[in-house]
Amino acid sequence: MRKSWKLGAVSVALVAALGLFGCSGGDTTEQKADKPAAPQTETQTPEAAEPESEAVELQIFAANSLTKAMAEAEELYTQQNPNVTFADTQYEASGTLNEMLGAGQYADILITASKGTMDDAAENGYVKEDTRQTMFNNDLVIVTKEGGDLAGRDISLEDIAAGKYTLAVGDENVPAGNYACQSLTTVGGYIEPDGATGADATGKGGEFSATLQPKVTLGGKVGDVCKYAESGEVDIAMVYTSDVYRMGGVAICSVVPNDTHKAITYPGAVCTDSKNAEAAQAFLEWCMTDEDANQIWEKWGFELAQN
Repeated sequence: MRKSWKLGAVSVALVAALGLFGCSGGDTTEQKADKPAAPQTETQTPEAAEPESEAVELQIFAANSLTKAMAEAEELYTQQNPNVTFADTQYEASGTLNEMLGAGQYADILITASKGTMDDAAENGYVKEDTRQTMFNNDLVIVTKEGGDLAGRDISLEDIAAGKYTLAVGDENVPAGNYACQSLTTVGGYIEPDGATGADATGKGGEFSATLQPKVTLGGKVGDVCKYAESGEVDIAMVYTSDVYRMGGVAICSVVPNDTHKAITYPGAVCTDSKNAEAAQAFLEWCMTDEDANQIWEKWGFELAQN
């Protein structure tokens, strides 16, 4: 009897222990199904920040007649492209710009006021020929002092060749002077060594006629030529339409016929030694395609060329 009781007591104890384990140890399958799963923690990889555009400073050599238009264009470009700024842009006669490059001065972009000066730059290896494009057109005009005695008078090339007026033109380094001399060959006011006239002439290496020679003042920049007329130092000057806009103080007497000289164009190109060739090319393309830039060129008397 006593032995049977002990065995029954052990059985009861085991059942109780198993019941206790079932209540305190872990969830049942049903309980686990009802309990929401703990959120899994994922390793968050921060998004890589877009790299900032590398800062670029462009050095431009530009024809003197572009002074105000280019300065305004550069300011707009930097507003649109904050990573691009411009060094102290050099504005000189186109021939002088070539001389500067030939002397080893650095530039990213060259913009001249004639095809001939850009031809010279390409032949001397100053620019990359495959980046070259014609950017702007211009007109040659005869001007006099604003409000002066000759203001409003229609003055012809024949009048100039006859020595009726004192005249200012650019020297051989100034494309506007070359165009002026080309025009004067058509009326005998300027004689080329080979006798070429008009668009076939270079406007260089010749001499003014005996009648006109005493009447002529040469300027080293087209802006200087314009100032001679503005001050009344000469009666008239032959300059670009754009010079009337940027210089002021002069009035147009007449437009020189386009068939008396080579087409007035402004070619631009990336310089061979440019360390920022891609950025330089992008700026040249912007000059030709941006609508706001086009308004600047028009404002200062330039017309976009049709390439």
